[in-house]
Amino acid sequence: MLTQVIPLMGVLLGAATSYFATSSAERAKFRQTIATRWDERKLDTYIEYVTSVKEALREARRAVEARDRGEDSSEALSAMAAAEARRSVLFEGLVLLADDAAARAAGAVNERLWDVLRSAELPAGGSGADPEDLRSATVEALNTLHKAARSDLATRTRLGGGGPA
Repeated sequence: MLTQVIPLMGVLLGAATSYFATSSAERAKFRQTIATRWDERKLDTYIEYVTSVKEALREARRAVEARDRGEDSSEALSAMAAAEARRSVLFEGLVLLADDAAARAAGAVNERLWDVLRSAELPAGGSGADPEDLRSATVEALNTLHKAARSDLATRTRLGGGGPA
């Protein structure tokens, strides 16, 4: 009887070891899949937000150019307002997904962009800062956001938690 118990114990021990090893590997794979999904979602959010900021900048430039030529800028101002509304919605998603540094950088982008938008809404000859200086400040803020976003997206990889390769 003892000669049968020892091999049976070996089989049970092997089965238990195999089960726990497989379970552990599957849990790790699942965690990595979830982390990758979040990283992909973050990347999409960053891209959509930055694209909406650039769209608002482009429409603001169009409005200023029309105003400076003495033309009607209402179409560009309307498109600018629509781009700003889209940016506002996308910013909320960014704040929910991004780390603190990236969220602060996006907040700075918002403030610089608002300066550009206010300048574009001024009447011809209205006093205000040079629109190109305001635009350059917004681009600098966007560059800071890019750096913070890259850092946020690379955090998981540096910590060994998966993420984009």
